[in-house]
Amino acid sequence: MRAAIFERFQGPITITTLPDPAPRPGGVVLKVGATGLCRSDWHGWMGHDTDISLPHVPGHELAGTVVAVGAGVTRWAEGDRVTVPFVGGCGHCGECAAGQHQVCENQFQPGFTHWGSFADHVAIDHADVNLVALPEEMGFDVAASLGCRFVTSFRGVVDQGRVRAGEWVAVHGCGGVGLSAVMIAAAAGAQVIAIDIDPAKLDLARSLGAVATVDATTAGDVPGQVHEITRGGAQLSIDALGHPVTCLNSILSLRRRGRHVQIGLLLADQARPAIPMDRVIAWELELLGSHGMQAHRYPAMLEMIRRGRLQPEKLIGARVDLDEGTRLLTMMDRFPGTGVTIIDRFGAG
Repeated sequence: MRAAIFERFQGPITITTLPDPAPRPGGVVLKVGATGLCRSDWHGWMGHDTDISLPHVPGHELAGTVVAVGAGVTRWAEGDRVTVPFVGGCGHCGECAAGQHQVCENQFQPGFTHWGSFADHVAIDHADVNLVALPEEMGFDVAASLGCRFVTSFRGVVDQGRVRAGEWVAVHGCGGVGLSAVMIAAAAGAQVIAIDIDPAKLDLARSLGAVATVDATTAGDVPGQVHEITRGGAQLSIDALGHPVTCLNSILSLRRRGRHVQIGLLLADQARPAIPMDRVIAWELELLGSHGMQAHRYPAMLEMIRRGRLQPEKLIGARVDLDEGTRLLTMMDRFPGTGVTIIDRFGAG
């Protein structure tokens, strides 16, 4: 297979030919149709994720076609078009038995615990638990764009955040996660405020349903701006970037008994930011994490896409080949581009 691989953290990422993977018992091999480029991949390349063993093939937002099936797989066959959550469950632990595969005690993550989808083939374990059938009308590019960002935002806004129509929702950071959260919250009938430092991303957020925006480079007091717009603070606020400043701003943007959802990753020396616990206690705020979404929750989201209530294709910013996607991966800390970048070509040249 043709794949991108790095042998040391923060080192060169090279495109090379590697042996095709074989399916493990209970697993499958997919021919990758498309894969997303995500800031989490950059964290992995930087060495912020301790689950990665070197050498490593990154990539965790993927869709493709089943081309090989391992022993014991009962639900899938060669030729099936599928996607997969970026957090896979083992199907046997207590959390999986409770339907909470996204916090599986023995979870695996393509692109982190295992080689990922910056390659034309990828092996996926526990296929019967984790694969999701794609609607025939959905292209691999749109399916890959659901990746970790859209589905994590769906769970963060709908399941963890418990969004309700008419509520104010503040979204801090308008990358792929944040723009997904804007679209999903707006589709649920919420009034969304988008916050970012890039005017182009704020313009895109407005087109996706944001009723107000805040430019963090000029606002000065971002939580104060949110309180002014909402006349008291947001009921739900989301850190979609993952930074001590956006985490703090999100919590301080809430009104009394509001709900903060942390979707953006805080890793390395930012993993344990200062939290204003005096405000959390006095205002009875809720602090919630959100980590992926189970395969069995995809149908509700896919039905909203089928009905046109959600349009993830609007979030796709660029489609590139594997060589260009590999180059862009090392630049993710500089937030290049607007929207979701998709790798949909894996051949040479």
